[in-house]
Amino acid sequence: MFKRKLTALDYHESDNFNINDTNSLRNLVLWLEDQKIRHYKIEDRKVLREINSPDWPKAFKKYREDLACPVQSEKTAEQLEWLLAFAVRLEYADNVDKYKNQTADQVKKSDLNTPKVVSANPLDNLDFDSPEFKKGVNALAQLLQVTAHPDHLITLKAVSKVVCKRLSAEALENPDNVIVKGKPFPFQDADLGFDTGDYVLNQAAKILRLLYIHNLRDLQTRINECIVAVQSVTANPKTDTKLGKVGK
Repeated sequence: MFKRKLTALDYHESDNFNINDTNSLRNLVLWLEDQKIRHYKIEDRKVLREINSPDWPKAFKKYREDLACPVQSEKTAEQLEWLLAFAVRLEYADNVDKYKNQTADQVKKSDLNTPKVVSANPLDNLDFDSPEFKKGVNALAQLLQVTAHPDHLITLKAVSKVVCKRLSAEALENPDNVIVKGKPFPFQDADLGFDTGDYVLNQAAKILRLLYIHNLRDLQTRINECIVAVQSVTANPKTDTKLGKVGK
């Protein structure tokens, strides 16, 4: 999530940066101060250089305060996001003449000599917003009896779920495992428990409530399966009678 800003700043580890790695994070903060932000005097950066010190988090907090960082969250990702944006802002301010005339066409031209990676996956060449693609998604949804959504990508997601659940190789071999049996539940007559004052909204709320209950039941089933699997191991211990002793 930080790669674009790190690349813009010419950070040498932009491809390998891992925010969950303590050393990686602390080295980046130090690099930003040394190379881009330069808020402290060189001698005052010592506290940030001691990346293995247990007091480094305190030094980082003090550093953010000195920079007037407005982020109040304790999430490291949000703190680093602001710090990178601040560094990019300073980088631009230091090189206004270099960047102010840059356009999208110029960037594309500068990338002409960059090796292009050609994907063998035909899906990478699709235009997901083209009229033809939208028409194809809606046609597929109609074929599978999936209600179309105004956003064709949401419709595609619903189609994907139907295909994965009902048309997979396993489902086709054992259709009885996926075909829903029994009478449809009359959700229209179910008691919602509260009234929104709008009939249509009440019906939608009933459906959401039923979906929530269905998810809970699915979760409970998975929990029960885990319990049974653990009990099959712990409830039948094997005893080595050769190790036993009789008498003193």
